[in-house]
Amino acid sequence: MKKTAFLLLLLAGSLSVLAQPDKYRKVMQQRIGELDSALQKGSMGSLANAFERIAEAEKNQWLPYYYASYCQVMTALLEQDKAKVDPLADKAEALIKKAAALAGESNSEINVIYSMIATAHLTVDPPARWMQYGQASAAFLEKAKQQDPTNPRPVYLEGQSKFYTPEQFGGGKAAAAVVLEQSLRLFDQFKPASELHPTWGKTSAQYFLAQCK
Repeated sequence: MKKTAFLLLLLAGSLSVLAQPDKYRKVMQQRIGELDSALQKGSMGSLANAFERIAEAEKNQWLPYYYASYCQVMTALLEQDKAKVDPLADKAEALIKKAAALAGESNSEINVIYSMIATAHLTVDPPARWMQYGQASAAFLEKAKQQDPTNPRPVYLEGQSKFYTPEQFGGGKAAAAVVLEQSLRLFDQFKPASELHPTWGKTSAQYFLAQCK
């Protein structure tokens, strides 16, 4: 009888362990599925908080911190009140540092977010901040490309940057189109490491390319 009870307890414990990863996966899938609608509704800040709660519960998973930072930096990039941008970008940086501590600084997706954070800081005062944040953003993108040449996101963001850069400084629509087309080829070939890994960017790349025509 004691042996049977012990086996039942052991089985229950095993099932509990197995259930946890499945619960994490389902919650993450649900939140990742809300990214596009949150962007359209302007509720990326709330979604960032949801991802952060998942991260604090899981402790050893880097992707919730990554998505929390992504949502936070997108909020910063879309914020019209420039006085609010730096604090939002600083919060995004704190979150991506936590992701990097778990995933490693050599992660291409991590450096994409670092680049976006630098860009957010740049938007507050582009003429005054270009030397610091413009160069930092470009350096993070180059690092991300080197770390994973198959990752389309740093190439897309490079194309977006060229779109907004004047022709006399190496940008313009023609220059952007070349890079955006390259990013779309990479998007078509890209295979994420799992169903929870980043896939965002293709729709935006298509949008910017259409604006270049």
